[in-house]
Amino acid sequence: MYCCLPQPQLLHVLYEHACGYALFRVREFEEVGMLQPEVEESVLDLARFNTVVKLAAFAPFKSGANALDNMNSISEGVLHEDLRLFLETNVPKSSKKLKSVVGVGDNRIGGAISEELGLKMMQSEVVQEIIRGIRLHFHKMVKGLTQQSSAKAQLGLGHSYSRAKVKFNVNRVDNMIIQSISLLDQLDKDVNTFSMRIREWYSYHFPELVKIIPDNYMYACVARYIKDRMTLDEDKLEGLEEIVLDAAKAKAILDAARSSMGMDISPIDLINIDRFASRVIALAEYRKSLHEYLKGKMSQVAPNLCALIGEQVGARLISHAGSLTNLAKYPASTVQILGAEKALFRALKTKGNTPKYGLIFHSSFIGRAGAKNKGRISRYLANKCSIASRIDCFADFPTSVFGERLKEQVEDRLKFYETGEAPKKNAEVMKSAVEEAAVIQVKLAKKEKKRKKKEKKRQMNGDADDTKTDGDTTLDTTLNTTSEVKKKKKDKKRKSNGDVTLDTTADVTMEEDDGEPTAKKMKKKKKKKDKGEDE
Repeated sequence: MYCCLPQPQLLHVLYEHACGYALFRVREFEEVGMLQPEVEESVLDLARFNTVVKLAAFAPFKSGANALDNMNSISEGVLHEDLRLFLETNVPKSSKKLKSVVGVGDNRIGGAISEELGLKMMQSEVVQEIIRGIRLHFHKMVKGLTQQSSAKAQLGLGHSYSRAKVKFNVNRVDNMIIQSISLLDQLDKDVNTFSMRIREWYSYHFPELVKIIPDNYMYACVARYIKDRMTLDEDKLEGLEEIVLDAAKAKAILDAARSSMGMDISPIDLINIDRFASRVIALAEYRKSLHEYLKGKMSQVAPNLCALIGEQVGARLISHAGSLTNLAKYPASTVQILGAEKALFRALKTKGNTPKYGLIFHSSFIGRAGAKNKGRISRYLANKCSIASRIDCFADFPTSVFGERLKEQVEDRLKFYETGEAPKKNAEVMKSAVEEAAVIQVKLAKKEKKRKKKEKKRQMNGDADDTKTDGDTTLDTTLNTTSEVKKKKKDKKRKSNGDVTLDTTADVTMEEDDGEPTAKKMKKKKKKKDKGEDE
């Protein structure tokens, strides 16, 4: 690649590493551009590479959080304040004799730098080769940096960056919807396959049951309940009615069992059929619970799309697109044929008719439309699905108001195709939906405010109880201290009067013996003793 520039250029290459920002100066850039094959060969040799590229400046990140913040800005194509200061400080300004150019590896960050700092940016094959060499020899070109410390910094930043992205995805939780709908489709296939197997297996013993019970789940329940048809009698008829939910059908099963042409079956075969039927029933019940889980997730993540087209079709659209964000970015024409890519490319190759619908064919709207209107209603439905997915993806709070209004519009469009009745205009419908959504938002805000107020009141009551308990303890302590002071004063007074020092515990507790306090008894004894001495 030849670079024919009238004015000499001074090239600096910006390199973003997990440790910090680095700016490298490329010597004799014009000659390097002319000798690109030689540059590619010299990348692997550090001695030869150092003759071309030299470190001009390096600014390490202050901490791991600072590194993550800078990397997030770079990945989004935003000029971080640290990078701005680094470039303003270290990139020389262009002069009349020499023009300063900065080489970058990413167009987005290059455009942001050029727009905000006015620097001339370059992204060419030569710059990419130089960045590859810098990436290979970076730990040897920066003083104090080893290969081990560089690898640790890259690993830590990679984990932090990935963790932040995963947290962002968790807020949308559309990954759970993708996994749920995939598992649901797989369960449908498995349950159908296993049900066919148990029908074939049990039909050797009771072939007439297949025509009476067409439902797979109910057939497995009946087979597990009956087991040996020879044991089926009037006593089991009530339990059979609870399973099939029809007295006439239960009576027909009993009559068929009495006159069945099936072969006899051994107990060990019945045990295996019973176990297999139990597994099929468990899978069918788990499939029902998974469907409820998917319904709840769709009402949280994509309520408008769920209200418009149903949880299963909406989940399949999200799964096929990869995420709710990707589906929101698709135009309505892409949403219309999403899932029919093979048919589309085959039609383009053979110059035949392109498909009119893909996954949205499973919606009830397409089935209800006439043959000549299926393409028209599928195009209209895809348009509404695109609107609903964008509202779900970028709305501040989840609500199904817009989805319900969009569904009414599709219903009105179906009536228009059949009867010619003019539907409402989209502007009017959306205006009423916005007003209704605003009312709901106000109600939700009031509920949240009440909840926070109750929580704050509860916390204040808890603090007040703690303060009250502390106050009671303080009061008890004060009373105890006062009583101790009074006891000490009494003891001193007795000593000054020549009285015998009494036991402190006796003074305080005043234990009673025969209805008279112990302290009074001791005083009486003392008085009697004094009278005896006087006599």
